[in-house]
Amino acid sequence: MIIVNEVQIPEHAIMAEMQYHPAAEKRTAMLKAAESLIIAELLKQRALALGLADASELQDLNPQSQDLVLDKLLQQEVQIPQASGAECLHYYQQNPQRFVTSPLIEVRHMLLPAAPDSDAERAKTKQLAEAILLELNQAGDFAKLAANYSVCSSKDNGGLLGQISKGQTVPEFERQVFKAKPGLIPYPVESRFGLHVVDVLRRIEGDLLPYDAVENRIRDYLNEKVKRKAIAHYIQNLIGQAQIEGYDFAFSGSPLMQ
Repeated sequence: MIIVNEVQIPEHAIMAEMQYHPAAEKRTAMLKAAESLIIAELLKQRALALGLADASELQDLNPQSQDLVLDKLLQQEVQIPQASGAECLHYYQQNPQRFVTSPLIEVRHMLLPAAPDSDAERAKTKQLAEAILLELNQAGDFAKLAANYSVCSSKDNGGLLGQISKGQTVPEFERQVFKAKPGLIPYPVESRFGLHVVDVLRRIEGDLLPYDAVENRIRDYLNEKVKRKAIAHYIQNLIGQAQIEGYDFAFSGSPLMQ
């Protein structure tokens, strides 16, 4: 049992809360559930003390209503600064890579199917892909090999996928292909569908977006970052001022204060 300023949080409440905090170990889920209930109780108590809500409104806080109570408390007790134009511009100048449009690449490929859960099938398909790569490096005809081996509909067009940008293909394929230089990728590219033999025909780098186009996005990001810190400090203060029995935030290594 946990007691928060003389209010008990029984074990059965923690057990019920655990379903909302999945974790690899039961103890970790239990700690997360306990933290959540302690913080919810502290928010209830503070909201009651300030007259921001009555007891009936705070009897059963779900995540949505807890956020509303927290927002009311922050408005009442915390001054959260807003990012200035100078701060937004400084962030833009210091992080230009965050504001570049997706590069475009022109690609042709062959898809050699292999079940994602069959190591034996994947190993066999990888051998085939490596044999195809060897043939291509010895002046093999990509279009003919694609027609013979690929199961992608692009095989009817020499394996051409055309120009693609980030977000148009599955992530595991995208990670490998977009970091490659133009030319035949010298190893098979794995995806959930199988293994791919990929030739990057052309790459067009992304352009830096103008500041005016991203200023609002930067401001929202910086304001949200400051708000998260304010919430963490506010909750930390509530915990520091409370009498909590049966739970030690310092011992749990809680990430809530980070």
